[in-house]
Amino acid sequence: MGNIVTTFKRFFSNKNTVTILGVLLGLIVLYVGYNYRVKTAVSTINVPVAKKTIYGRTVITSDLITQTEVLSSMVTGKNNTIIRSNSNLISANDPFCVAVNTSIPAGGFFHTEQVVKCGTVNGNYLKNMPDGYSPVSIPVDIHKTYGNSMLPGDYIDLYARMTSSDGKLIFAKLVSKLPIMAVVDGKGQSVFGGVTVGTPAELQFACPNVQDGINLFMLLTKAILLGESKVELIPMPGNATYTSTPGETKVDSNYMMNLILSYTQDVPDESVPQQ
Repeated sequence: MGNIVTTFKRFFSNKNTVTILGVLLGLIVLYVGYNYRVKTAVSTINVPVAKKTIYGRTVITSDLITQTEVLSSMVTGKNNTIIRSNSNLISANDPFCVAVNTSIPAGGFFHTEQVVKCGTVNGNYLKNMPDGYSPVSIPVDIHKTYGNSMLPGDYIDLYARMTSSDGKLIFAKLVSKLPIMAVVDGKGQSVFGGVTVGTPAELQFACPNVQDGINLFMLLTKAILLGESKVELIPMPGNATYTSTPGETKVDSNYMMNLILSYTQDVPDESVPQQ
């Protein structure tokens, strides 16, 4: 027994032996670590994606979902928001919906911020309208919305088209940075509220009553009531940057504003005193 112990002591006291063992141990550690990282990097997982474009307020059902294989590293991590299981998308008793003012494109991942419980989806934006705002709705069609490319949450400009007394065309930007609250069809239903896209009939806005001393709500309402024979309001979309950096809703042309108001009559304040 003593000879064995002595042999081991001599073996491990040899500097060359210790060096070789250290190198071998280091190589083993490197191999195991590298092999683990490679397996992790190339391992795959099946995650749910949209089979077709799904618009806001749509109930998520199994026929709207398919699976795709992706690298695990794409859908893992503390800050990753991609939903990885159908159980977080489909529920018979308490269904999930796509959030308002968003959509999931065909083949797109489901992100946690895009999926909400259907019971929390508020289909009437008027209930959440800020104080000091009033609803304004302008008639549109598929052409005026540039092929249904104007979505709730987008910021657009409104141009006005009029004709002068001598028959000349007058065209200018009337209001800028007006946020779209809803796009509805002829029945008042959200164009983007189902599996298929509807035909737009109205753009609805929450318009500030007074901005920079101008009653924007009254201005736009009067322009709409005058009708297209006098004033045609034309929505003009901006790009992604225009919407992502919204500014203050304001009148852009005092000339157009005064021209519209010249066709209307102010009503004097005749408030009836309370009895």
